[in-house]
Amino acid sequence: MKIAVAGTGYVGLSIAFLLAQHQEVTALDIVPSKIEQLQAGISPIKDAQIEAFLSRQQQDPSALHFSATLDATAAYENAEFAVIATPTNYDSEQNSFDTSSVEAAIEAVRAVNAQAWIVIKSTIPVGYTERIRQSMGDSRILFSPEFLREGKALADNLHPSRIVVGAPQEDAAAWQAAHTFAELLRQEADPSERDRRNADGSQGIPTLVVGTTEAEAIKLFANTYLALRVAYFNELDTYAAVRGLDTRAIIQGVGLDPRIGSYYNNPSFGYGGYCLPKDSKQLLANYDSVPQNLITAIVEANRTRKHFIAGQVLERIEDIDQPVVGVYRLTMKEDSDNFRQSAVQDIIRELKQNGVRVLIYEPTLAAQRFLDCPVTADIDSFKRESTLIVANCWNEQLADVESKVYTRDLLNHD
Repeated sequence: MKIAVAGTGYVGLSIAFLLAQHQEVTALDIVPSKIEQLQAGISPIKDAQIEAFLSRQQQDPSALHFSATLDATAAYENAEFAVIATPTNYDSEQNSFDTSSVEAAIEAVRAVNAQAWIVIKSTIPVGYTERIRQSMGDSRILFSPEFLREGKALADNLHPSRIVVGAPQEDAAAWQAAHTFAELLRQEADPSERDRRNADGSQGIPTLVVGTTEAEAIKLFANTYLALRVAYFNELDTYAAVRGLDTRAIIQGVGLDPRIGSYYNNPSFGYGGYCLPKDSKQLLANYDSVPQNLITAIVEANRTRKHFIAGQVLERIEDIDQPVVGVYRLTMKEDSDNFRQSAVQDIIRELKQNGVRVLIYEPTLAAQRFLDCPVTADIDSFKRESTLIVANCWNEQLADVESKVYTRDLLNHD
């Protein structure tokens, strides 16, 4: 089966390599450097499994049926499925995702191929797929949410927690195409997943085909719940810090309740990254005219947490003459090169508003300045020049200067 994938970020490349194990997959992007890297066997993103797949293809070109191109015609022509995985950043002025890249990709597919089933993988507002099907007069558009971690995107596709595809149930052809796409994802997953036992007693990969709007809601509600957990344990930590209590002991005791569990419970500077900030804001926007309190609180809790962290840092340097606050890494997670919407960025902004000099250590960043602060890749000079080091995630690289490190990472995991 010929499949085209638009977008070579975490979502696009992970789905492309998953399917390229047995299908003919062409990845398309508008950024020449990304395509050049892929053609040279280099991943444009940091993901160990994707890097391994590329290395495998370099050693044996027949191992995967994968190619990368800038040519939309070559990618979309004769494709049976066209997967759209272009970025949809949240536009705070419009109070909604900017879906222009999705619309542009749909138009590009249809300029070449009128029959391909288009599967939107980009995160979109609730109700978007149905609206775009109607406004474009195109009944061959489906939606399938992704549930991936940065740096482990392909691993999560090979070992999926669940597979969800959305299609209008009253459209028999679309409903069948959704089942076909879900089966493609299931068949390309690691063989061990088909025999696994789930907590509910079922066997194999949980697979759900639902309406497009329900599928969109599943994605936003799932990520907003995860944002809720991050915000909850951060507020637990804020309470403990202000009251002089042992956060770690409280979290341990709370997590022993099996209904709560010991996951997504490590305090941080706030939730960030590709998904949680924008998805929670989009869900809040979708609640227009619907009664709610909790979704607003989740979004506001993240702002409050970052303001609290900045205040804690300012307290620690208030009696120091000309302090330099060193920010250790902009990235959100271990084994990731992404720092989009990382919580520490708002900490930096608030420190700068208070006239504090900030030095950033970020070896993955080529630029010499970020947020108008100097950036260094020299860890020794960074530790030497910093009066106080602010680290969202603890790293043993800081062990020799632990006395001047401020972090809320108490459990040493993401």
